[in-house]
Amino acid sequence: MISPSGWLGRWEALGRPFTHLPRWGAALVLGLALAMALGAAAAVAPNAPPASPASRDTAPVAQAETGATGRAKGDMALYSRVAARVAAGEGYYAAALAEHRASGYPTRPFVTIRLPTLAWAQAAIGADGVRWLALALVAGAIAALWWRSPALASVEERIIAAALLAAGGGAALSRLAGYDHDFIAGVLLSLALLAYRADRWWPSLLAAAAALAVRELAAPFVLLWLAFAFEQHRWREAGAVAGLLALVAAGLVAHAHAVDALRLPGDLASQGWNALAGYGVPLAGLAQLTGLRHVPAMLAAPLAVLPLLGWAGLGGRMGLFALLWFTGLATGMALFARPQNYYWVELALPAYAIGLAFAPRGLTELFARLAVQTSKQI
Repeated sequence: MISPSGWLGRWEALGRPFTHLPRWGAALVLGLALAMALGAAAAVAPNAPPASPASRDTAPVAQAETGATGRAKGDMALYSRVAARVAAGEGYYAAALAEHRASGYPTRPFVTIRLPTLAWAQAAIGADGVRWLALALVAGAIAALWWRSPALASVEERIIAAALLAAGGGAALSRLAGYDHDFIAGVLLSLALLAYRADRWWPSLLAAAAALAVRELAAPFVLLWLAFAFEQHRWREAGAVAGLLALVAAGLVAHAHAVDALRLPGDLASQGWNALAGYGVPLAGLAQLTGLRHVPAMLAAPLAVLPLLGWAGLGGRMGLFALLWFTGLATGMALFARPQNYYWVELALPAYAIGLAFAPRGLTELFARLAVQTSKQI
């Protein structure tokens, strides 16, 4: 059982938080949502990713092009060549650094070389096997959504949310999805978010651990989980989460040593990740990597913000955790990501999009609070 003490316990006791807002609070939330929507519309255009799919760093829908040297261009092509060499018996780090050099990619700092987990999985079951595994994980996330939150969402909302989750996870059908580290990690984090139960948290932890093994950028999700566990005095759970983080830290140290051992003096270095490019980067990523790419930009930008309102209005641990995770990821991207790193937003997908299913009721509750308070003053 979750402790009723502490701010998180009091938050969970509220149920749907928007129904408890005073008139000024509801007006503030609506005003903030409107400001975010208008800001998104203004920010997406100048931060839009390149139109050519091959010039994108990574995306499940990316298509490889061939340059004048005869080598296919783009991240997915790079990762596919690394996977092929590993499958042929070559060591991961030798293959990865050789392909980075040949393709004009940096090898320093060590995080420019992806963790070997996905390449090893591709060598074992093939890229198509990874795609089918991702689809199975999406199915597990849908099942978790359906059975995990009956008190938080109506049947109609869960049906729409499941459809949105299936649509987003359907990107695994792309032939290149098995090479996309951020997409695979995002599917695993979505499962971790939706599968969490206070009395049965270990399946969620396994999903988060797998996400970390694929992409180290999943670490803030786990750090947020650790903060929640500490606040609720769930010491066994906190110990397991802390142990996972310690294991990942040790793995990153080993990864750094393996990369450093094979780096050559003439290898390229990354230009860094302190672009301060603003919230247009994650918004542009959402507009490009989801179904919003088929919607006019002036409409797509506000729709990219609306799921956040839906998650905020859902309530409970799941709603609050999702709200903090998604806003934290967007803020991290705004501070550190270059415009070319817009694909980091895949770490929030497909779970982020299902907030659209919860948004209509959240908006209704906000306007209802305005109406109730106004009627009392008449």
